[in-house]
Amino acid sequence: MSYGTAGPLRCVTLDDVRGAQKMLSGVARATAMEGSRHLSQLVGAPVHLKCENLQRTGSFKLRGAYVRIAGLLPEERAAGVVAASAGNHAQGVALASSLLGVHATVFMPQGAPLPKVSATREYGAEVRLHGQVVDETLAAAEEYAAETGAVFIHPFDHPDIIAGQGTVGLEILEQCPEVRTVVVGVGGGGLAAGIAVAVKTLRPDVRVVGVQAEGAACYPPSLAAGRPVSLDSPATMADGIKVGRPGEVPFGIVGELVDEVRTVSEDQLSAALLLCLERAKLVVEPAGAAPVAALLAAPDGFEGPVVAVLSGGNVDPLLMQRVLRHGMSAQGRYLAVRLRLTDRPGALATLLGALSVVDANVLDVSHVRTDPRLGLTEAEVELHLETKGPAHCVEVGQALRDAGYTVID
Repeated sequence: MSYGTAGPLRCVTLDDVRGAQKMLSGVARATAMEGSRHLSQLVGAPVHLKCENLQRTGSFKLRGAYVRIAGLLPEERAAGVVAASAGNHAQGVALASSLLGVHATVFMPQGAPLPKVSATREYGAEVRLHGQVVDETLAAAEEYAAETGAVFIHPFDHPDIIAGQGTVGLEILEQCPEVRTVVVGVGGGGLAAGIAVAVKTLRPDVRVVGVQAEGAACYPPSLAAGRPVSLDSPATMADGIKVGRPGEVPFGIVGELVDEVRTVSEDQLSAALLLCLERAKLVVEPAGAAPVAALLAAPDGFEGPVVAVLSGGNVDPLLMQRVLRHGMSAQGRYLAVRLRLTDRPGALATLLGALSVVDANVLDVSHVRTDPRLGLTEAEVELHLETKGPAHCVEVGQALRDAGYTVID
């Protein structure tokens, strides 16, 4: 299946998706679908998690990348391929190219997480670090394609890519034929578009709901305007869906077939990631947790059975640490406070004793004695505490004030 590298791109059909599924046989895994008791109780209907975080390379991106590269003409393959990505698409292109015997050059931002850079190289691609943001990296990749004749593999804006991602939708219908709602994260729109083609063609009664991060929600204004609209500065921890403008090809499909696009906050993304780890025992990146965040934000807003697509699990350990702490804080299970006390022997021990009375677990203590803001006999202490919820946070703060401490934060 090939649409060439020039000229208008035609719409994606169910036959295209089925053709992609045959092409991916033995290449991409038919990923597991796991039930979630916690989310099912919350929603009041069965909720299943489609685990694309367990796909080869850690995300759904392999599907579309393989179909796109496999569909190239012999002379196009000989010229090699080039891609730009901060992570998941890079790894998908790298592995797909390696499997097909095509040379791949992947441009990644200079600040890309080291595990993702290393994985892309290990999958066989030549990695070039360029630019501070993905837009700069993308421009460098397109310039390289123009100079060398390598075929640029777009992460979402091509029918072959969309057809490959649509195989997730076919698997959902096979694994959960009773599904009533499919919830999927949306960046540029390739995955949502592909799933919508497969699901809506075979089961028009099933609702397809897209989810974007509030700080990178390019689809709501674009759908309202009837054309792709660019965001000035998309910002979200969910780098997998941090896209400033919808793709031309997926935009038309999403506008026609996706029933609704919702947005979620950074706190909701953090809480969802934490829930996936604690309750489902699944490592999921923030973009992959977006559908779960939507369920947590409005559990009464989805008809079940629901399938939430966990699109990827490639999360940098340092980001995971920060996000988990953020998620715990959002749930009232983590509290950071600063306070002042008299700098005398035993003062810190007395403070910790006051915290033990209210059963707050101290994770970290920072003790500052030399600061121009402090008096001669004062010290400032910053405490990171593990707590049991919002009510317990209030109890801890009140206990400190009752003990005579001045709480700054």
